[in-house]
Amino acid sequence: MFKKLAFAVPFVAAALSSSVAYAVDDARSAINIKADIPTKQFHAQPRDPNFGKDETMNYNTVSGELSSLRATFDVKNTDGSVHAYIEGGPTAASLYNGTDSIPLTNTFNGVVLTATPQEVVDDPQSTPGTQADLVISAAKPADTQNGLYTASYTVIFDAVPR
Repeated sequence: MFKKLAFAVPFVAAALSSSVAYAVDDARSAINIKADIPTKQFHAQPRDPNFGKDETMNYNTVSGELSSLRATFDVKNTDGSVHAYIEGGPTAASLYNGTDSIPLTNTFNGVVLTATPQEVVDDPQSTPGTQADLVISAAKPADTQNGLYTASYTVIFDAVPR
């Protein structure tokens, strides 16, 4: 029994000293890679790859309005037109604080998006590819609406054949 104990103590001490030494000299680098490569026939994606990840609508204390957001998209469908809609409809696209909401209006290439797919880029423009703006604007908040409001929703683009 003594031999086992004598053997275990140096082993534990060696294990502890090596882990302590490892922690002192520890250097790490987390690498997360993502590549989203669209097809040559159809795509609708923002020019700024970070758009939509952490956007802020600033509040103007003088006018009582929220600033709008604008993003340019590259859009292409070599086989027809492009339609778009908001998943869940316009009510899904609202700023919400847990009890109250502020409606958002999403306009893509001049077309107000709803729950129903509608043409946002016609066939002649989408075939070679074009750029179109998504503009998001908020309704003017009421005087009683304050605090942190957030929104998370999806705009869907459909390739519609000729």
